[in-house]
Amino acid sequence: MDKVMRMSSEKGVVIFTKSSCCLCYAVQILFRDLRVQPTIHEIENDPDCREIEKALLRLGCSTAVPAVFVGGKLVGSTNEVMSLHLSGSLVPLIKPYQSLLY
Repeated sequence: MDKVMRMSSEKGVVIFTKSSCCLCYAVQILFRDLRVQPTIHEIENDPDCREIEKALLRLGCSTAVPAVFVGGKLVGSTNEVMSLHLSGSLVPLIKPYQSLLY
């Protein structure tokens, strides 16, 4: 759990993913379209992959990946991110991390 909390606080927007996950890819593209360059952690490349998955589920993710953190706080998985986006609540949340040059 400590490793996940440390990794999720490294940058403004952090996404835990797996390269084989199509929903992970969709979430990454959404953030890029919103001019945010998220830090991506592909957990299958980490020797602690299983422990990271368990920690993300314990933190409240409905699925282990994608797991999105903004400002070090868990936003959630695909459903939560898309719900925030559709309601207009995602952009204000990520505004501090948007790039004008992106």
